Amino acid sequence: MASNDSYNEIHTPEILRNVNLAPYNTLQVEALAERFVILKAAKELPVLFKNGNFTKDGVWVLGGGSNVLFQGRVQPLVLKNEIKELEVLDEDEQQVRIRSGAGMDWHQLVTYCVNQKWQGVENLALIPGTVGAAPIQNIGAYGVEVGEVFESLQAFDLQKGTFRTFEKEECDFGYRDSVFKNRYKNRFVITSVVLRLNKPPYSLNTEYQSLKKWLDRQNITNPSLEDVFRAVVAIRTDKLPNPGDLGNAGSFFKNPVITRKQFVGLKNSFPSIPFYSQPDNKIKIPAGWLIEQTGWKGKRTGNVGTYENQALVIVNHGGATGQEIWDLAQKIRTSVHKKFGIELVPEVNIVGRTNG
Repeated sequence: MASNDSYNEIHTPEILRNVNLAPYNTLQVEALAERFVILKAAKELPVLFKNGNFTKDGVWVLGGGSNVLFQGRVQPLVLKNEIKELEVLDEDEQQVRIRSGAGMDWHQLVTYCVNQKWQGVENLALIPGTVGAAPIQNIGAYGVEVGEVFESLQAFDLQKGTFRTFEKEECDFGYRDSVFKNRYKNRFVITSVVLRLNKPPYSLNTEYQSLKKWLDRQNITNPSLEDVFRAVVAIRTDKLPNPGDLGNAGSFFKNPVITRKQFVGLKNSFPSIPFYSQPDNKIKIPAGWLIEQTGWKGKRTGNVGTYENQALVIVNHGGATGQEIWDLAQKIRTSVHKKFGIELVPEVNIVGRTNG
């Protein structure tokens, strides 16, 4: 971090006007950012902050663009985080601590760690997005969450114009949740993340059912770190479309959590409804199943539709606007609510102007 005395010596990133955001989001939606800036280093943030207009309309931090639906003109300044340095902080015979720039591609980091035989993130392979987004969402897959290997992060406070370090206990990690999704939403720009990973010998997490099945089909009884990584990549590739081939943002809706009383009523009407028990006597219902039961799986309307292998994924077949995607999402929500009485909540962030 640079001192105040040297700020004037640091290159000030150029704030661009009316930038097409289509190349910067995995739904491949065209939208115009009224102001757009590419961040290459954390030390550039205090320089930007000295510009009084920097935060006047808000700031939207853009990583991999894999969890966002842009609409029309985007008024907040779009800050494209491309801080990508990676370093080993320290290590011993059992563990290694690494610091990654928040703008690094998450899967690229996982691949690097697996190649180094560092254990802890292999179950999180192929999750789209950047390293900086991982703790915000507390990303998880196949029995593992990033909070399990997370140590700390550095972030820039958009209100105070200063840097702050968040230790793990300060992040309030929960299921796909953290302090950055509620109390500190849109207040901080995460610039780097520190992870603590394991060296051999280590224990691998292969308890997730689909992971077990894949390994069994390959006749792998004593899987290696690389085996688990390959299994996760294969499962995710089969389940979800590649955004490069078919625009999508992964799961468009969150899995709803309902009361047990509401679930009992649904179970009587729909005996085959899948469910997962949650704390506080709540029940989680797979959103994909709800959408499939209303007839939307694989259905196409104009330029948009749902993925043929996973109803939870809304896809852009080419040329769809943000409004078209949002309209389809609303129709799906209406259908599910009418049939099940459940309100689906978008998992993707909606940025820009919407009608409805």
